[in-house]
Amino acid sequence: MRALILAGGFGKRLAPLTNEVPKPLLPVAGKPILVRQIEWLRGQGFSDFVLAVGYLRHKVFETLGDGRRLGVRIFYSVEEEPLGTAGAIKNAEPFLEDDVFVATNGDVVTDLPVKPLLEALADADAAVALVPLRSPYGIVEFDELGRVVSFREKPVLGGYFINAGVYAMRRELLKVLPSRGNIEETTFPQLAERKRLKAVVYSDVFWRSIDTVKDLEEVERILGNGN
Repeated sequence: MRALILAGGFGKRLAPLTNEVPKPLLPVAGKPILVRQIEWLRGQGFSDFVLAVGYLRHKVFETLGDGRRLGVRIFYSVEEEPLGTAGAIKNAEPFLEDDVFVATNGDVVTDLPVKPLLEALADADAAVALVPLRSPYGIVEFDELGRVVSFREKPVLGGYFINAGVYAMRRELLKVLPSRGNIEETTFPQLAERKRLKAVVYSDVFWRSIDTVKDLEEVERILGNGN
């Protein structure tokens, strides 16, 4: 089984860091995001990886090569222009040989196990990992008299979950993916309507998406402390 990493985006919100380095190669606590992702999935038995690359792809080629240095095999699916997540997955079809594959966004740092996603395909065409929604802001709590009693920094908002950007999918689904567009806006809503998309909730895992410099600094701080 192969793992597909969607690593072709521009990372505009991380400029100027991404002016010369593609977002998935930005270092986090001493390791590029892509290296962390490969190590995470390699630890779960994956040895073959497909990287969907576009922007500054030559930097990815130079850094990771054929994957031998990391003890894996790497294949490259090249996007000559941005295709969106659905288009990028479809474009990688020639490299996805097995009946099932795992796909992840190239800006995710996590330790979640993918086995539950694969198990969810028993009665679905795709499964999406969900993680609890964290408030982007600190929360101020106060009593009935208006007196502040505590400050909580970016707490988890109970009962709300977000797409973690990690998926398990059946290869046959590639036939219906659009050549352009985001899978979250195209194919997934269609699958949900047909009851063929499963949600797998992860509550006690580490998960962060690196979208801004602030995200990068936060993850650096956490991982730099050995967590």
